[in-house]
Amino acid sequence: METQKKNNQQKPCLRVYLLRWKTRKGAKKQKEKAEQAPPSPRELAQSERANNPKDDVDLEVLVSDMNASLESLYSACNMQSDTVPLLQNGQHARSQPPASASKPAQAQASPRQKVQRSQPVHILAVRRLQEEDQQFRTSSLPAIPNPFPELCGPGSPPVVTASSLPPPTQAPTKQDVKVFSEDGTSKVVEILTDMTARDLCQLLVYKSHCVDDNSWTLVEHHPHLGLERFLEDHELVVQVEGTMGSESKFLFRKNYAKYEFFKNPVNFFPEQMVTWCQQSNGSQTQLLQNFLNASSCPEIQGFLHVKELGRKSWKKLYVCLRRSGLYCSTKGTSKEPRHLQLLADLEESNIFFLIAGKKQYSAPTDHGLCIKPNKVKNEAKELRLLCAEDEQTRICWMTAFRLLKYGMLLYQNYRIPQQRKALLSPFATPVRSVSENSLVAMDFSGQTGRVIENPAEAQSAALEEGHAWRKRSMRMNILGSQSPLHPSTLSTVIHRTQHWFHGRITREESHRIIKQQGLVDGLFLLRDSQSNPKAFVLTLCHHQKIKNFQILPFEDEGQTFFTLDDGNTKFSDLIQLVDFYQLNKGVLPCKLKHHCIRVAL
Repeated sequence: METQKKNNQQKPCLRVYLLRWKTRKGAKKQKEKAEQAPPSPRELAQSERANNPKDDVDLEVLVSDMNASLESLYSACNMQSDTVPLLQNGQHARSQPPASASKPAQAQASPRQKVQRSQPVHILAVRRLQEEDQQFRTSSLPAIPNPFPELCGPGSPPVVTASSLPPPTQAPTKQDVKVFSEDGTSKVVEILTDMTARDLCQLLVYKSHCVDDNSWTLVEHHPHLGLERFLEDHELVVQVEGTMGSESKFLFRKNYAKYEFFKNPVNFFPEQMVTWCQQSNGSQTQLLQNFLNASSCPEIQGFLHVKELGRKSWKKLYVCLRRSGLYCSTKGTSKEPRHLQLLADLEESNIFFLIAGKKQYSAPTDHGLCIKPNKVKNEAKELRLLCAEDEQTRICWMTAFRLLKYGMLLYQNYRIPQQRKALLSPFATPVRSVSENSLVAMDFSGQTGRVIENPAEAQSAALEEGHAWRKRSMRMNILGSQSPLHPSTLSTVIHRTQHWFHGRITREESHRIIKQQGLVDGLFLLRDSQSNPKAFVLTLCHHQKIKNFQILPFEDEGQTFFTLDDGNTKFSDLIQLVDFYQLNKGVLPCKLKHHCIRVAL
């Protein structure tokens, strides 16, 4: 082993000796040529340097210096490899080498190294290992082609590296939510944390086997505060539940008036209630753009009763609603900045209906509304309570608050169901409410059916069908059928199986149900009459007003009929009556379109 080391050390010495010998031999030949030709300035300088004994280096000194430098480099590499710890995969740890590793090498170097013109550079092994480690880590990941190479910059490669990938997003978790219906029943549903109110309503429609006509809503109900509001379709259910108190709950209910503004925006707001910062031509498209455009600044103004914070008294003030908030004027109807006082902010708050404003808050009318901050759960001190003169004014203020807060997002919620309906195949049967379908009277007396377009003919056909059905039932009873009900009693109870019949409820209760499910034209329900035990009452909404029509029994030739117009139009049961007035308004102000429904979860 020692002989091999000596041989390895002598090899560079021999090479240097041969190189020096060749240079000297070449120098002699150049001298001989120089004697024959005149020397150039460069050759004269080289000859002077060769003849100068001070610049010449002794061969033995050069060999000893090179041997010392090689030994110092070899010892430094050995000490680096001994002191650097290794990982399990054989790579060096990412730590800087100790400073004492280079001191022995510097100590072994002879002082004559300072005289040399060039010395070997010591490359640290740890630095190279760090570079190899970094290269190994990046090269071990598979190269993912970038699907959008045109988006890459001129200096970035069209390959997605590990550093350019986005961090993994947290998967949504599951959570249980309890939802109540109007009759007090409830259902616990397991939902994801990113589920919206629209998605939850569609899930409840599927589980309760209801008809999905895009009018179901989720209601945030606070019984201890006397407040409730319907959630917007884009709101996250779990996020809203986090702002609710322990006594609050969700209700599953219909609301036909949620997007009534987009169906008739021109006649929705009274003319004196809206002012614009820019001139408007009054068209439907211009009104929608002014409300939905964030750069426009519509103002909703009018008188409202405002309850003072911390007091029971109410004051009638001139109120102005803008995108920045709700303001009241301290001097009449002036809207100068010095006379406007901020009542509530729109960003961190929501607007609610007052359920029992007169009883709980001593409100001057029953048409109250409340602006509730999201941070308030059970305290009524920070609630901003307002009260309108009539129901139409309250609905206008509620709609204006939603439009200024959500803007275009509200319009997108309105358009999504319509876009889905347009994408349905013409051969598919869309799930719609029966009240929204175009009911047509048909005549099947011949070989092929035909549409009865004449209302009088349709009415007579309905009466004939009712008489024929009654005769068939009487014949079956005579022959000893197993029907437990007599036909005369059957016509008086068959309507109780329908969703639009609500039984023995009071007039106030029927009005409350109509208001909860939206004051739209054609919304109706039927109930038992409180004054006449044999009669019924049709409660109908028209032009945001609720009207009641009494349905009286009428006897003709020993048979009982029902009528709304003192016997001019007779029906054998209430189902035929409802079907007829869904096609013809008759003595009613409008046709029956939507029926109030209560679904048991």
